[in-house]
Amino acid sequence: MSIDNRPLPFHYQFLSGAVAGISEILTMYPLDVVKTRIQLQVGNAANAEYSGVIDCFTKIVKNEGPATLYRGISAPILMEAPKRATKFAANDEWGKFWKKTFGVDHLTQSIAILNGACAGATETFIVVPFELVKIRLQDKSKASLYKGPMDVLMKTVRNEGILSLYNGLEATLWRHVIWNAGYFGVIFQVRDLLPKANDATQKTINDLVSGMIGGIVGTALNTPFDVVKSRIQSATAVEGQVRKYNWAWPSLGIVLREEGFGALYKGFLPKVLRLGPGGGILLVVFTNCMDFFRGVYYKEDK
Repeated sequence: MSIDNRPLPFHYQFLSGAVAGISEILTMYPLDVVKTRIQLQVGNAANAEYSGVIDCFTKIVKNEGPATLYRGISAPILMEAPKRATKFAANDEWGKFWKKTFGVDHLTQSIAILNGACAGATETFIVVPFELVKIRLQDKSKASLYKGPMDVLMKTVRNEGILSLYNGLEATLWRHVIWNAGYFGVIFQVRDLLPKANDATQKTINDLVSGMIGGIVGTALNTPFDVVKSRIQSATAVEGQVRKYNWAWPSLGIVLREEGFGALYKGFLPKVLRLGPGGGILLVVFTNCMDFFRGVYYKEDK
C-alpha cells in the first residue's frame, strides 16, 4: 500500500487539525495544569510549594479536588480547534509556497523546518488571548479572582485594556516558532529513518513514533520561552508599576540571574510528558483524519 499524499482543500486540513487538537487536549490537559503551576514558582527548589510532578498532582487533588486538574480547560478547548487546525493547515500551505519558491517538487529537511517555523508564527496570533486566559485560571494565586474564562476576559479588558489580551505575544511567538520548527523538522527526518509504511499499521506506528520524538525535541528547545511566557501572562498590570517580566529575552536573563539555568526548564517534565505523547497523538489523529477525508473527497475517482 502506497502512502496517499493527494492534496485536499484547506477546509479539510483545518478540520483534521481541529479534531487532532481536541483529541490531544482532552487526553493530556492535567499535565498542562501541573506544568503551569511549577513554572509559576519563583525561587529555588527548597522554597517551592511543589517539589515535582507527582507532588504537584497529589497536592492539587488533595487540597483543591480532582476537578482542578481541568480548571481552565474551556479556554484551550475553544483554542485547540483553531490553534491545531492552523498549525497543520499552515504547515501544508507554507510547504506549497516554499516548494514553489525554491523550485523543488519534494519536501526537504530545511523546508520542513522552515514550514514549521512559519506555521508556528501563524498560529501565535490566534492563540495568545486564549493562552492568557488559561494561564490566569491555572495560577493558584489568582484562583479567587476569576469565576471562569469570560470573567477573566472581561476583567482583563476592563482593568488593563483590550491590548492586554496580547500580553506575552513576543514570548509566545518565540515559543511556537521554535517548537513547530523542531517538531516538523524532526518528523521529516525520523519518518525517513523508520521502516517504509506499506500498510496502515506501520503508517500509524511511524506517525506515533515520529510525532512523539518531534514533540520531545520541540519541548526541549522551547521550554525556556514557555517559562517566561507563563510569567508574563500571569502578571496583571498595576498602574505606576513596571512589570518584572515583559519581553522574552530580558525575562530569560532575569530568571537565569535570579534562579539559575535550571529554572529555565521548570515544568519540563510534565511538559515533555504531555507534548511527547501528545505530539504523537496529534500526528496520528491528523493523518488518519486526512486519509478519511481523501476517501470522501476522491470517492468519485474510484
